[in-house]
Amino acid sequence: MAKKKETTVEDKLRALYDLQLIDSRVDEIKSVRGELPLEVEDLEDDVLGLKTRMDKLKTDVETINFEITAKKNLIEESKVLIKKYAEQQKNVRNSREFNSLSKEVEFQELEIQLAEKNIKEFKVQIEQKKEVISETKEKLSERDAHLKHKKSELNAILAETEKEELALLKKSEEFEDKIEERLIKAYKRIRHNVKNGLAVVPIERGASGGSFFTIPPQVQVEIASRKKIITDEHSGRILVDSTLADEEQEKMQKLFSKI
Repeated sequence: MAKKKETTVEDKLRALYDLQLIDSRVDEIKSVRGELPLEVEDLEDDVLGLKTRMDKLKTDVETINFEITAKKNLIEESKVLIKKYAEQQKNVRNSREFNSLSKEVEFQELEIQLAEKNIKEFKVQIEQKKEVISETKEKLSERDAHLKHKKSELNAILAETEKEELALLKKSEEFEDKIEERLIKAYKRIRHNVKNGLAVVPIERGASGGSFFTIPPQVQVEIASRKKIITDEHSGRILVDSTLADEEQEKMQKLFSKI
């Protein structure tokens, strides 16, 4: 990072408050979007999950149909064998050969019965899966419609705010670059830890902005002198006098109106 030129405490306070005003404006834009981005993300996950489930169910049905075809082929093969063994029984030389062929016929008949039983079970499974597919399809259609609606809402808000947000984020980086690194780190730490992301606040009615804790008169005088950076002992926020705040707010409003 390039070495920053020496600036007065007042310059630092003004730069910090300007940065706060920019970041607060970005926060406002994000609050307009609210939970929409997360809602869209959750719905996208739901839709993807339902599509994956549909694909698996369809694959399961295809696999079961393949099994049914295999069992039907097995039945046909067994019928051919039964016919063959029946023909062979006509030409046997003794009862042992006849009994042996009878057992083969019996085995093939059992194979047919088992295959038919399997086919019935497979068909039940297919009906069950088709029912689940129908329910999943309905749910997917509902989720997909909801997702499109939420995306439309989000896109409308983004269309209104994205350009401004990107411009403000760029300005935020520019203003950060004007402030020494240790102050930026302190600013970001405070901003992360306090309500509404307000790390730099003006004195309002004798108290720090957004707080009910009164600032002692002597401290208020010190803040107004702009000779050193003073923080609120209760919240840790950096304090600026109301006159400086008014001046910077007016300046930044002009900047915002050009974005």
